Amino acid sequence: MKAEITGYIQKTALELGFYKCGIARAEELHEERVRLKKWLEEGRHGTMNWMENHFGKRTDPTKLMEGAKSVIVLLYNYFPGKEITAEDNYKISKYAYGKDYHFVIKDKLKILIDNIKSKAGDFSARAFVDSAPLLERSWAARAGLGWIGKNTCLITKEQGSFFFISEIITDLELEYNEQFVPNHCGGCTRCIDSCPTNALDLYGLDSNKCISYQTIEYRGETLPEDDPAKFKDWIFGCDICQDVCPWNRLSEPHNEPAFNPVDLLQSLRKEDWNNFTKLQFKTLFKNSAVNRTRYSGLKRNIHFISEHDQSSNPETKSKG
Repeated sequence: MKAEITGYIQKTALELGFYKCGIARAEELHEERVRLKKWLEEGRHGTMNWMENHFGKRTDPTKLMEGAKSVIVLLYNYFPGKEITAEDNYKISKYAYGKDYHFVIKDKLKILIDNIKSKAGDFSARAFVDSAPLLERSWAARAGLGWIGKNTCLITKEQGSFFFISEIITDLELEYNEQFVPNHCGGCTRCIDSCPTNALDLYGLDSNKCISYQTIEYRGETLPEDDPAKFKDWIFGCDICQDVCPWNRLSEPHNEPAFNPVDLLQSLRKEDWNNFTKLQFKTLFKNSAVNRTRYSGLKRNIHFISEHDQSSNPETKSKG
């Protein structure tokens, strides 16, 4: 019966548009607990103080749901068929091109749970999309979906790393992955070498230096980085360490219409961003992950980079 339900879950997940589905036993992650504690003690989480909360739950799903036996982990592709032009433009991370992934994937998880109940009967389950104190990449690796690369992203050998990770914790007893995917990074250090702020070391990330952290999570009025040139025109997130990863040469476009950028977003250029109003922000990013940084944060990021553009442009200097 376990094998039958496990197979049904994985088959149904693929039918709902998920790229991969793996299942791990719900138990404490001992090694990850030690690494997380050290990472927090070193202050590499920046101002994300919420990561210090619920420490036990981050490495033990049985503390998130009583009676938990299984962690169902799912990947959802977000690699775009066509990137927004970089010519005379600022950049936002690919994951934020379209509708907020939290809404899209959470709806699919609810459907998946309902389908499983029609097959297995009633059971307890909690669904998470980047919304709980879970070490998602660690659970994805434990479920056999890929390995955690030197850029700290989960990487699949078949299609790289442009995936959202989500989970269902349940009291169903299922068949579990017993074999980890080998690490295939080898001697490659392109992600580390290409990071303009030196935020990466071997399998580690210092959030304080990370462009994604600074442009999204950091709430200060001015950014910690003092050299706008290092931001390479990124105003929301950063994909550099994934873009240079050789495994992402295998990435294939997603099939999710909700993740496609609207026409207006594709037509914006630097001058438009520089004059971006709060009303435009609310209209364009109404159901977008870009809301995470708020209008004030996005304008702060744009202003930071545009100052560099002005100071490095000879024509601008001569007009001043």
